[in-house]
Amino acid sequence: DYGAQAVVAWSLQRAFPGAPLCMVAEEDSTALTGEENASIRARITQLVNEIVSEEDPACTLSEEEVISLIDLGASPGGPNGRHWVLDPIDGTRGFVAGRQYAVCLGLIDEGEVVVGVLGCPNMPLSALSPEDGTSAGCVDMSNRGVCFAAQQGGGAFFGPLAAGGDTLPSQAMQMGREDSAVNVCFMESFESRHSQHGLTAVVAKELGITQPPLRLDSQCKYGALARGDAGIYMRFPPVGYREKIWDHAAGAL
Repeated sequence: DYGAQAVVAWSLQRAFPGAPLCMVAEEDSTALTGEENASIRARITQLVNEIVSEEDPACTLSEEEVISLIDLGASPGGPNGRHWVLDPIDGTRGFVAGRQYAVCLGLIDEGEVVVGVLGCPNMPLSALSPEDGTSAGCVDMSNRGVCFAAQQGGGAFFGPLAAGGDTLPSQAMQMGREDSAVNVCFMESFESRHSQHGLTAVVAKELGITQPPLRLDSQCKYGALARGDAGIYMRFPPVGYREKIWDHAAGAL
């Protein structure tokens, strides 16, 4: 998470030189301070520099510079101005378990999301199957890695993540249009701690849905919904759960 946040912050600064970076992100460097975390800071710095050097071989970031990049995500946000919103690794449990996860970046302008980008390394370029939500389904990495991008009023597109560089996703997406709920595939969170599976099962039964749920980690679900892999996404967090802006901003567009 820390390394991804630093790399995204570095990339945004590089893309918009001279402009102040206002970013609301999940991580900060609080847990990285102190001598007891020296090895973690060094490892993060090493990983960040491995990626940075691919774009700029002459650039080597110090530990202090990497920490500063991470802390650029401390903007308070708000309804005015422009703010980037970042979840550096959405679906951390999915990432650790080898399931689905995503790097999610959105741009909010005057309180509205105007750009959303999802990088989903384990997602297949073809339509998802129930197995793709599991670690077993992500063992074979051929034909995997999807980038989703959307602009308010400009459409939503997907393409291979491996395209890299300045190549933008170019395949237009359209949500599925099922005439009957019987044939609808619905999605929910992989982890029951994020959404009440029992409640979604009741709602699905009331709607007449007969297909089993497609359970996925992260905002990959938003991409799958936009691509037509599923027709419904249900999320019912436990009582008292507080949603975070970085968990939805990029994907919701």
